[in-house]
Amino acid sequence: MTFHRTARTARTGRTARTGPERVSLQACRARARGWISRAKQSDGQERHVALTVLKSTLAATICWYLAHDVWHAKAPAFAPFAAVAIMQVTIYQSVWQSLRYVGAVAAGVLVQGVLGQLAGPYLITFAAVTALALIIGRWPALGSEGSQVTTAALFAFSTYMIVPADQKWTALGQIAALVLLGCAVGTTINLTLWPPLRHRTAEQALRTVADDLCRLLGDMQTCLAEPLDEDRVTSWQHRSNALLPQATQAREAVDRAGESLAYNPRRLLRTHRAHRQFAGYRALAGALERNAGQIAAVCRSLAYAQQDQSANAADGGFRTVDRGFLTAYGKTLGACCEIAERLSRLDEAALPHQTSPLLDAADAARMRLDELTAYAEKAAAPVLDSSRPYGMLLTEAIRLVHDLEHACRALDQSGPELAPVAAGSRCGRPSKPAG
Repeated sequence: MTFHRTARTARTGRTARTGPERVSLQACRARARGWISRAKQSDGQERHVALTVLKSTLAATICWYLAHDVWHAKAPAFAPFAAVAIMQVTIYQSVWQSLRYVGAVAAGVLVQGVLGQLAGPYLITFAAVTALALIIGRWPALGSEGSQVTTAALFAFSTYMIVPADQKWTALGQIAALVLLGCAVGTTINLTLWPPLRHRTAEQALRTVADDLCRLLGDMQTCLAEPLDEDRVTSWQHRSNALLPQATQAREAVDRAGESLAYNPRRLLRTHRAHRQFAGYRALAGALERNAGQIAAVCRSLAYAQQDQSANAADGGFRTVDRGFLTAYGKTLGACCEIAERLSRLDEAALPHQTSPLLDAADAARMRLDELTAYAEKAAAPVLDSSRPYGMLLTEAIRLVHDLEHACRALDQSGPELAPVAAGSRCGRPSKPAG
């Protein structure tokens, strides 16, 4: 059998694939098909990557054609290189990246032109050009494009060395013009060909964080009605620590979504006129980020409470105070869980209909917090002692409810900006004073 396989391999000129290699190839194909399917079906990261590659390729091709075939430039690669370098995920970033890139290249070319004219094409001139370009490149206004000052100056020096004396300034000017051409073509392509709007990505990120927050709060509410368990508290700590970076990413996604509206012609279309401002979503993203930190602090305080409860297991009176406080605390977290559950179903199109239930849930959370505060005032002194875990738990509960309530009211007030206000909307309802 081995002989026949060897003979067949010799006739076909191909090496027979073994079992693991065949499985690996099939897995690669499956992943590729899955990636393409996701790019087609959803407006996610895969589609954004595919569009960026497509637009960068088209911009670079157009720049090469104009620089090489039409202009007959001596260094046509500057144009497509610039077009690819400034292709960003939002038009706002592309415009500012283009301005910085053109400014950096112009500065590098000017440094070489002036020093080359004054000192000539010598080694000492090269050192002076490099040093001055590096200094200029550290100017904060150039941002991440500061290194392009040195790159442009070095390329300009090499060009300056090989062209005739009467064409030196023309060659240097051509470099700057090619970069300007590349930036103009790249920005135009990004502006006219599927200009990105990232509001759906931001909304999905907020929903994901709210859903994870809801699940964590729900678990904590259920378990606080029972004696604290060390394993459960440790699990809550791990989950709360993972929630904070996720909330930070959601806030950054909201910032990019608001940024994607700048200079974007799609915002003028009927279907996108509602995305004028992201004030409500920004307030919600900030609140969720703070909530993640507050829940982490709550979990740490519960760990201290669990240790305190275990250490005082023989003191029945003290345990009675702890149990009543933690039961009331669980009800407060449950009310916050209701808010997070509604936020996890956030939909920009239906926002005017969702804000009223959100405000009702915020009012319910405020009532539970008032009950918790009233219980703490009637309970023994250790509950209100800020050095004990129960006082810290109460402080974090007040912050948690306040931030969620503020986010709900910010969404209600931004409703007219995001979509038409539905009948019965309570936009502008004054907030209750903190309990």
